[in-house]
Amino acid sequence: MQAKRLLEKIAMWPTRTGRWDEIRQALQTHSQTVRDLPGVADDDSRSTLAMQFVASLRREDYYRRVQEKHIGAAKADPNSGAFDPERAVAYHLQNGDVEEAAWLVFLMTHFARPASTGWLRLTQVYGRLGQGTWDWVTVSSDPDQMIAWLAENWTNVGGKFGNHRKYESLRPDSNRNFGSVLNSYLAWIGEDGHRSFFANMVQQTGNDPTQIFDALYRSMKVSTFGRLAKFDYLAMIGRYGIAPIEAGSAYLKGATGPASGARLLFTGSVQGVAIETQLQSWLDELDASLHVGMAVMEDALCNWQKSPSSFVHYKG
Repeated sequence: MQAKRLLEKIAMWPTRTGRWDEIRQALQTHSQTVRDLPGVADDDSRSTLAMQFVASLRREDYYRRVQEKHIGAAKADPNSGAFDPERAVAYHLQNGDVEEAAWLVFLMTHFARPASTGWLRLTQVYGRLGQGTWDWVTVSSDPDQMIAWLAENWTNVGGKFGNHRKYESLRPDSNRNFGSVLNSYLAWIGEDGHRSFFANMVQQTGNDPTQIFDALYRSMKVSTFGRLAKFDYLAMIGRYGIAPIEAGSAYLKGATGPASGARLLFTGSVQGVAIETQLQSWLDELDASLHVGMAVMEDALCNWQKSPSSFVHYKG
């Protein structure tokens, strides 16, 4: 019955059916010839995990498609009624404004997008509640101006933080207040801005996209940005080509969902005893069979472990 339901779901993505079946088969072959995968020993779990891989790959493709199309200015204006931050990043890059694009990536990461209210909170803060825009030039030159504005207006801001950022607060006296996050981010990027910061990191680290990603990840000292926020921010920077970076690891240390998913896959239990370095080695082996990349691997395993034998399409 579950296999039938999955076939019905994958039929919604007709161009993905072949890739789904390919991943299902690759998981089975890997389990038989490389390393046992007890978490997907049955067809329902294996098919469900393959479906999560397809869903994650679709998200990666979405960002590529967004950048291939011309973006109108209204998509980048938080007060236009047509604002779409994902397209706004592409708009700024199409117009040569790396600073504003990267600034928006930071805001998207900080606020995140809950399924219930979407980008409403980000839109209202970025758009000054309809009274302008807190753009990079303004904020980087005088961050206290934005912090003071938010302290006066935070109770008027609607929406919610995304699920992965649900402990954040707009309250100015909170120990996770936006002012602390903003100032630490500006300190990390430096006075010369994003373009210079990322260029310097490339020069210092070399040409390997995974090593640059790792160097940035380890250097990122942004208040309240834990393992997931750092990973999400840098993955987005790479997707948009703001910096030539790519995750070469799932960064399981400090992870919850992805680590649980990896343990379930390789040991058959989310409480498995395998340590993060061993799990990463096994993920590297698995990706040699699946060819999906670590950003997709991390996302798919995180979503799969929430419902291992019944596909749920997580969007928020």
